[in-house]
Amino acid sequence: MTIRLSTGMRNAMLGDGSSVGIRGALAAGFMAIYQGTQPASADTGASGLQLGKVTVDDDGTTGLTFDAAAAGVLSKAAAEAWKFHGLADGVAGWFRFYPAGGNPTATSSTETRVDGLIGTAGADANMTNVNVVTDAVSSVDSCTITMPAS
Repeated sequence: MTIRLSTGMRNAMLGDGSSVGIRGALAAGFMAIYQGTQPASADTGASGLQLGKVTVDDDGTTGLTFDAAAAGVLSKAAAEAWKFHGLADGVAGWFRFYPAGGNPTATSSTETRVDGLIGTAGADANMTNVNVVTDAVSSVDSCTITMPAS
């Protein structure tokens, strides 16, 4: 037998308008941007050069949120500007979304995290320009987490 999930179940698992699921676990969390190759597991401590820490409007403290899940997809809150200032020069290759108070560089099998690829189109998170410059402000234009149907 093959397990198949309804759209309603996929949305519920993502957190469809409530503080549960992936949406709730990551609410007010942060996204660390890295150069290099993402680890094989989100349990592994982050590796590579950290290029920035994404917050709302690059204020350094306000955590990020997602809009309610729709059609099995959780998307960056449309009302938020996800920005960061470059900590180093480099090419953004992957991200780690982690909870407020979390540590993206520590190995942990209990911290709620999501890792994904960064690109200019068709990636888990998209930026207009993946070339990060020290002290320059960069934006994450879109970010989605998709729950597969089967």
